[in-house]
Amino acid sequence: MLLAALGFSLMGGSAKLLKGSFNTGQLVFFRNLVGAVGLTAAFIAKPPVNKGGKFHLLVFRGFMGTVALYTLLYCVLHLPLSTAMTYNLSSAVFIALFSFLLFREYHGPFVLLAVVVGFLGMLLVYKPNMHFHWYYHAVGLLSGIVSALAYITLGKLAPYYDPRIIVSSFIFCGVLLPSMFMITGSLAHIRNDDFFFIQWRWPGGKEWLYIICLGLAALFGQYFVTKAYGADKAGVVSVFGYANIIFSVFIGMALGDAFPDIISWAGICCIIFSGIIISLVKNRASDI
Repeated sequence: MLLAALGFSLMGGSAKLLKGSFNTGQLVFFRNLVGAVGLTAAFIAKPPVNKGGKFHLLVFRGFMGTVALYTLLYCVLHLPLSTAMTYNLSSAVFIALFSFLLFREYHGPFVLLAVVVGFLGMLLVYKPNMHFHWYYHAVGLLSGIVSALAYITLGKLAPYYDPRIIVSSFIFCGVLLPSMFMITGSLAHIRNDDFFFIQWRWPGGKEWLYIICLGLAALFGQYFVTKAYGADKAGVVSVFGYANIIFSVFIGMALGDAFPDIISWAGICCIIFSGIIISLVKNRASDI
């Protein structure tokens, strides 16, 4: 999960570098196109072995993952990177809620405390503000909800499919959906927007480098988040996704952001503390 967090942080930084050059739908397409090329090469080198039998969940995971990417990249392009990542990382709260409501997963008061402490730490680091249109915040909230649904599904698919197959459900859906909107918009003469209906254009110059980094970083993160959620319960694994904040702080500094102040460092300490609580609880449970 730590490796996944690093990959998604690098993806966010790459998307921010492409602001003004591409809209959300274009970034979703290119991000997944790079991933599709990488996965195809991996399948040729080592064909997957699957038990199968959960195709409906595989399709659901692909669709939810694609919607989550749309909403995340939309927020990255229209909100400060810190605020966009804050909304996406709120998925941990929804994972805990959905895991309890749907599967009756409850890990005790200490894990609940860790989730709360981690979420508070995230807010201290990013200090989100409300000086933006309400619909940006609505899309950000939706990003957390659909991400939670996609992550929970990973654990249910892990016993039946190769991790690369699970990732490919998301990758190929992320290529197909923007392509369908692009073709539909062209044939029906629908005005281009910055979300669904996109106008095709090739990257140029340094944009190619940023696009490749965007796709490879996302594929890296997606692979390891699939492994993580397949190895443990969603409510436990999700807490370690808060490491995204720590990585994002330093990536933001590399892109010109200011050094974190004392409030931000207090938030980082809260996040680390929440991870320690989870580790201690898991170790104690395994010893009993």
